[in-house]
Amino acid sequence: MSGIMGIFYLDGRPVDHESLGRMVDTLAHRGPDGVDIWSEGSVGFGHRMLWTTPESLLEKLPLVNQTGDLVITADARIDNRDELIAALGFNDRPAEKITDSQLILAAYEKWGESCPEHLLGDFAFAIWDGRQQVLFCARDHFGVKPFYYHYKPGHTFIFASEIKAILCLPDVPRRLNEVRIAEYLASTLEDKAITSYQAILRLPPAQTMTVSYGGGIQLRSYWSLDPSHELQLNSDEDYAEAFREVFTEAVRCRLRSAFPVGSHLSGGLDSSSVTCVARELLAQQGRSQLHTFSNIFDDVPECDERSFIEPILAQGGLIPHYVRPDRIGPLSEWKELLQPEEEPSLFGANGFLVWGLNRATQEAGVRISLDGFDGDTTVGHGMGYFAELACQGEWATFAAEATGICQHFNNSPAYILRNYGFTYLEELAKQGRWLAFAKTVKGIDGHFKVSPKQLWLHLGLKPLVPQPILQVWRSLRGRKQPQNSVLSLINCSFADRMGVQDPVKVLEPAQSSLLTAAQEQWLTFTSGRFTLVLEQCDLAAATFSIESRHPFMDKRLIEFCLSLPASQKLHQGWTRMVMRRAMNGILPEPVRWRGGKANMTANFLHGLLNFNRELLDEIVLSNPESIAAYVDLNVLQMSYDRIVSGGNLQNADIGIVWSAVALALWLNHSGMTP
Repeated sequence: MSGIMGIFYLDGRPVDHESLGRMVDTLAHRGPDGVDIWSEGSVGFGHRMLWTTPESLLEKLPLVNQTGDLVITADARIDNRDELIAALGFNDRPAEKITDSQLILAAYEKWGESCPEHLLGDFAFAIWDGRQQVLFCARDHFGVKPFYYHYKPGHTFIFASEIKAILCLPDVPRRLNEVRIAEYLASTLEDKAITSYQAILRLPPAQTMTVSYGGGIQLRSYWSLDPSHELQLNSDEDYAEAFREVFTEAVRCRLRSAFPVGSHLSGGLDSSSVTCVARELLAQQGRSQLHTFSNIFDDVPECDERSFIEPILAQGGLIPHYVRPDRIGPLSEWKELLQPEEEPSLFGANGFLVWGLNRATQEAGVRISLDGFDGDTTVGHGMGYFAELACQGEWATFAAEATGICQHFNNSPAYILRNYGFTYLEELAKQGRWLAFAKTVKGIDGHFKVSPKQLWLHLGLKPLVPQPILQVWRSLRGRKQPQNSVLSLINCSFADRMGVQDPVKVLEPAQSSLLTAAQEQWLTFTSGRFTLVLEQCDLAAATFSIESRHPFMDKRLIEFCLSLPASQKLHQGWTRMVMRRAMNGILPEPVRWRGGKANMTANFLHGLLNFNRELLDEIVLSNPESIAAYVDLNVLQMSYDRIVSGGNLQNADIGIVWSAVALALWLNHSGMTP
């Protein structure tokens, strides 16, 4: 993790060192090990260095090539170093003397603007090409490394690793982007380019950007994730072995460090697998032991997972550290957590849990932090398998898997039947496939206690009735549309002005077809929210001068898992089955076969009511005016009342209160106005 920044004056003005100096000073936390500036005419780069890999100790950025016509600044860890060293002809020196930025610059010299297609790892970089008089920028496949920019056509292009480094320049306007606020409150957040500032954008993942004097900005996608390919191996054991090989390589690449390495260990399947594999690899390499950092909850025991953490520690080879987030509230450090010159907290109500772990990591002198970030999505729970079984008429297998899910994860077979079996029936009715509908009803009737008559009435005939008629019928019978959702928080007039869809329609979209397990995963990987959470992870780590590395965000691992048959993700009621098989002999058995994970809601409420009640009351009761134009204060008040009274808490209440409070604090502290 380092900090990059740069200025390109498209009107030909010379870049002054004072502006670059202000930017590098603003991002001092991202790189305490060195700072440098390069400028030539109307182009200038800055860099903050955080030493992490052995090669980074030799790195000097910005880097100018031997002929002086190419310059790079980069925040990067390149994982396919051996492949690139061979392809780029770096045979005249030891590999440990070749830095990642040298590899990127040489790749650009050889392959030009298609160079990111040859890179593996996490990266954001900018190259000034003096020969072509263009600025070339690129971001990694999933957006692990951030890249923000300000662009004024014919005048200015400014970029940086964090928004605050752009806003520190007086030429950049600080205007609120209400479109983003609407997305935030409506929980959509799908736009991968915009930010909460009108004048600042993001380079989307897996894209490159060229900026030139006369050509403006040109964006190009260099890679996309393909959900259509399915891997076919001979046995379950073959799939497990292949997973173990790819996963181990993903962890190994992220252990490249000149300093001690840590792992955020929650006791869940993902972080535990990362920790155990990393420990084994470090032992094989004869390196220092792995540090682990875990949240424990003595005051809120229902959130405590030491019963899963301790079996891993008992295997030895680890240096454990513990954090007590039950002693603070989610808003106890709101000025740092909700950084005013970035964006409203998209990390969610439990973002402070990661914050505490990062602080402990820094205090232990650890610079590299592994985690199990979103292993759920990468490996896949395989719930889309039920859609596939429904379409294939495999109701015996459908029922057996639903029963297994209920046993292992305390879920309801009725919930699965509703979301997959009934949805399939509705699709058949809409398409007029009545023979298939009748056959499906018979299949469901044979394995579930559901009345065929009711299936025909509610799923066959009802979907064919126009929605306006159904709404009139519901109103005549006294039925109301569901109101308690995070989407119900947004102020109706603001939603209308911003073109936000009706909450009920957004909540219950009309699907044209059921999604397979691979399609469900693909939708998550390609969503805007996925990128935003990664950006928040980077910011939360950078604040403490550490680098978060996410083995489950390895491109090779994601492509492999996406290609797995659904039966490798869900089998006998166990989700992520291929991973459970692959971790045999590596994970302790209680961890390998645990179902679900602890719900942190109790700790959030404990902290909010015991440590942050005064601040909460001030925002919701005394000073809600700053958000009145954006949120429905009545909805906020009702959710707040249920939270503080402790009675009849509804699913969306925490999300409603957190979204409103986080927005209010951010707006007040940053001084942002429309």
